[in-house]
Amino acid sequence: MAKKKRMLWQLYPAYLVIMLISLIAVTWFASTSLKQFFLSETESDLEARAYLFEKQILDYLDPLNQKRIDTLCKHIGELASTRITVILPNGKVIGDSDENPEKMDNHLDRPEVIRALRGPSGASTRHSLTLEKNMMYVAVPLKKDSRTVALVRTAIPVNAIDKAIKNIQIKIAIGGVIIALFGAILSFMVSRRISRPIEEIKEGAERFARGDLSHRLPVPESEEMQALVESLNQMARQLDDRIKTAIRQRNELEAVLTSMIEGVIAVDTEERIISLNQAAAKLFECSASEAQGRSIQEIARNTALQDFVKETLASTVLIERDINLYATGDRILNSHGTRLYDEAGNQMGALIVLHDVTRLRKLENIRRDFVANVSHEIKTPITAIKGFVETLGEGAVEKPEVTSRFLGIINKHVDRLEALIEDLLSLSRIEQEVENNVIVLHETLIRDVLLTAIQVCQVKAAPKRINLELSCNEHLKANINTELLEQAVVNLLDNAIKYSGEDSVVRIAARQIGDEIEIKVRDHGCGIEKKHLPRLFERFYRVDKARSRNMGGTGLGLAIVKHIVQAHRGRLNVESIPGQGSTFTIHIPKA
Repeated sequence: MAKKKRMLWQLYPAYLVIMLISLIAVTWFASTSLKQFFLSETESDLEARAYLFEKQILDYLDPLNQKRIDTLCKHIGELASTRITVILPNGKVIGDSDENPEKMDNHLDRPEVIRALRGPSGASTRHSLTLEKNMMYVAVPLKKDSRTVALVRTAIPVNAIDKAIKNIQIKIAIGGVIIALFGAILSFMVSRRISRPIEEIKEGAERFARGDLSHRLPVPESEEMQALVESLNQMARQLDDRIKTAIRQRNELEAVLTSMIEGVIAVDTEERIISLNQAAAKLFECSASEAQGRSIQEIARNTALQDFVKETLASTVLIERDINLYATGDRILNSHGTRLYDEAGNQMGALIVLHDVTRLRKLENIRRDFVANVSHEIKTPITAIKGFVETLGEGAVEKPEVTSRFLGIINKHVDRLEALIEDLLSLSRIEQEVENNVIVLHETLIRDVLLTAIQVCQVKAAPKRINLELSCNEHLKANINTELLEQAVVNLLDNAIKYSGEDSVVRIAARQIGDEIEIKVRDHGCGIEKKHLPRLFERFYRVDKARSRNMGGTGLGLAIVKHIVQAHRGRLNVESIPGQGSTFTIHIPKA
């Protein structure tokens, strides 16, 4: 890169060049004007000599006396120091003061001859091959009875004019050099006077560029520079205010976008990303800074989202749609799209807002399933009870053995309804207590809670000769709600007993691992297939619906366990292998 020049050395040479060009132009114009003046005067003089010679040769033209004309040309040409040539209209030379006419070429193609034949006279300046000199030629027509009978051409060398012009040019050049010296000194002083305040302005502007907008430029003496400096100082003040305002607004906007859980993407009309917030970058697993300028197709390889962006750019109204981010439907985005306009009101792109509604949609599905399942679970026993009551009402009551059997079935379904309602109320109560933060936790020995749960379940385990084994340190403690945790363990033991075969073992173990208390309930029953495990703790979800109902289950036991564990700020997981049994593990914080 070429080295930058100071303004002084840009102005000063420019002034010198302007002066030199002006002097050269003046010299050229003056010398050219003088030369034209001398040539014009010479042309007039030659034309006058030709007209003076006209009367002397008219008598020799008709009849033509070529010899006399040639002699006359040589005589008068010598006396007037002028070359005189007489030419016929056909271009033939019949007399010349310097050469033998017989040896001379036809002159019909000479410029001055052509002009003279067309007008009152003709003139031309050119190099003469005959005389080896630069000559000026002037030809005038000789007319008789309005008819051109001959042309008289006079000519003299113009070398003397060139010498005179050259002398004048030398004198002008000497004067120009003297003027240029004075002009150079004056130009340097003017350039210095102009460049010095500009350099001060440049230094101040550099400080502005570095961000020092509090600096103020000194005010110079000249009116123009003073106005410029005041404008720059005012600009610095306004720019400082606007930058501070813009930074504040940008920080506020970035804080809003960063704190938003919704993903926000701005794209231009070519579907290139203008900006996106951290939530959107997290959704598409990319960097917000690296995504700018790239197309939406590079960031999100999702056909539905790309079509949504195209539709938003083409639409004039707000568009809303749910988009599955992955083909498996693991992530659902509620998308809002609208056009994006600049300050002039022209469309500059589109704004896309993405809200992750995966959990909401799943909750909606769970709610729908819950309503359907509750309706189904309640309807089945009610239908059975209604049917048996109607049967009894139609006369079966008169048969004691039938009445006894029907009443037993009705009682069984009533017990099932009662258990279902109790579980629903228990689940609702736990949720409300967690929401209202009214569940009280006390530091309690875990072993006591587990022993109580085993005693409750021992009645169901005895008929199947299932052995309930406990492994727990006597001093193991945790902050728990005794009744709730006991209910959770009872539900797990109840399931283990239901799905275990006769003469089997159900093991309950509790231990401390790090900052957690781990309670495991393991059976050796039929086990659960892997595809059922993610939904196992949903309400009314059953792996084998017919078998679960036959065993008296309501479908809410594991859901209650999950909510109880969450009330203790813990977590619940399950491991199971079909045919080998299942292990349910409760993790709660230690005391």
